[in-house]
Amino acid sequence: MMPTYQYACTACDHEFEAIQSFSDDSLTECPQCKGEIRKVYTAVGVVFKGSGFYKTDSAKKSTVADPPKAAPAPSAD
Repeated sequence: MMPTYQYACTACDHEFEAIQSFSDDSLTECPQCKGEIRKVYTAVGVVFKGSGFYKTDSAKKSTVADPPKAAPAPSAD
């Protein structure tokens, strides 16, 4: 799956999307007016941060406590 980039023309305000590989160079020319274009950066739709990112982070912790240990028997001195 390749990422989709958004571009906007600085001359005619035409906005469009282009599917490109990470290694591809950025586009430089508007397909409508041949003017200069720029990449448009938008907020990310999903953000993973903090605890709970991994399945094991959100797994329920065991709530069963260890049984109490017996007190030592008094010595018969």
